[in-house]
Amino acid sequence: MSDATPHPEQPEHTAAAGQTPDFDDLTRDIAEVPAVEVIVTVAVNLMSAAAVKLGLAADEGGTEHKDLDEARKLVHALAGLLDASTTEISSFHAAPLRDGLKSLQLAFREESLVPDEPGKGPGEKYTGPVYS
Repeated sequence: MSDATPHPEQPEHTAAAGQTPDFDDLTRDIAEVPAVEVIVTVAVNLMSAAAVKLGLAADEGGTEHKDLDEARKLVHALAGLLDASTTEISSFHAAPLRDGLKSLQLAFREESLVPDEPGKGPGEKYTGPVYS
């Protein structure tokens, strides 16, 4: 998100003990964010969550969060989002997201004990078969 756009987790939006956040202000803040920025942010969040569920977290205990069933869902959702937003986001934004998606798909294939058939892996409904 741009530096000019306040983030909900910034202090001015954090409710003090016993106070509720000002939802009108939060709504106005999100209304000022361009759709492309929202799409890219959601895609990055899906990528990050999928990486954690694939056991690729940077911390030493990254594998303790490994859950391939959850990773499959996240990678598939990411592929669907990128497919649906192809005409909405520029190649400047889309290219690195597609590269990240492919990396996650390949990591999923490597981590799977029983590999999916080509074209049947997570997100491959949208991307086609993924090969290294």
